[in-house]
Order: sequence, then structure tokens, then C-alpha cells
Amino acid sequence: MRITRLVASDASQYRELMLEAYTQAADAFTSTADERAREPLSWWEKRIASTDGLSESFGAFDDAALFGTVALEYSAKPKTKHSALVIGMYVRPAHRRSGAAVALVQAAVTAARARPEIQSLRLTVTEGNDPAIRLYKSVGFVAWGTEPGAICTETGFKGKVHMSMILPRAATAA
Repeated sequence: MRITRLVASDASQYRELMLEAYTQAADAFTSTADERAREPLSWWEKRIASTDGLSESFGAFDDAALFGTVALEYSAKPKTKHSALVIGMYVRPAHRRSGAAVALVQAAVTAARARPEIQSLRLTVTEGNDPAIRLYKSVGFVAWGTEPGAICTETGFKGKVHMSMILPRAATAA
């Protein structure tokens, strides 16, 4: 297994993986497979690594095959640029329990820490997705509230659990 930052040439594999994710784990995402299937490849390339530096994605590879991913979105707004959003976490079922999910989240945390302006990470998890909640808690995220009825799924309304992580900074010499 290799964890690496995704680049434009990974866009086709990334698109395929995420369309699978939107289908196989439909309740985990706020987007649908149909909605995202209409996006051009350029949209997926921007999602992987925007030229404006406001997004980046990481992938888990088995040889050359992408089987897991997570992304970060950064804000350009002065009042929110201190916090990044973790999105698009997915690992194919055959690779779960391999440590890939933890490694992907750790890669995202490391990338966020490398940006001095980023002081916290935030994300949402669909209520009832206990494995995802355990994953995020295991790397330091804290749940702080649930938004009831945040998404409407085929099985009804579901809440979104809000989680965040403060990124402590090393003390600087005075």
C-alpha cells in the first residue's frame, strides 16, 4: 500500500472510485452518483488539486490501482481560512481493515499541519456510521454536535455528526 498526494493524471481513477463511493455508500455523502457523473473530467482534476491551492486529495494505491481516497478543502475567506474541511473519504470494501483509512486521514492531517494558517480540521459523518466515527476519533477528532435531518436519503432524513480537530502547533522560541 502506498499513500500519496493525487495529481491530475489520477483524475480518471479518482472519478471512478468516487462514483463507486457515491453508489456503494450513498448515505455517507451529500452528493449523488448521478449528480457527480455529469461533472467533466476537469472538475475532478480541480477536486484533486486546484490550481488556486484550495483543495488537495490523497490516494491509497495497491500497485497502480487507486482503492482509497480523502480530500481537503481550504477556504480563501479571511474569517475561515484557519480551518480546512475533510471530505470524500472512501476505501473500497476489499481494502478495509488494512490500515488504509487511518493512513489516508493521517496524510490529510499532516498536509493541513504543513500550512501554518490551518489551525483546525472539520468534517461531518452521517449519523449511524459508527465505523467512520470511530476512525475519526482514533486520530483525534472530537464530535461536538449533530445536525438533525441534514440529508434526505432513500430511507428518510438522517443527521450529520459534526467533528473537529484542533491542530496544536509546536511552541516557538521567544
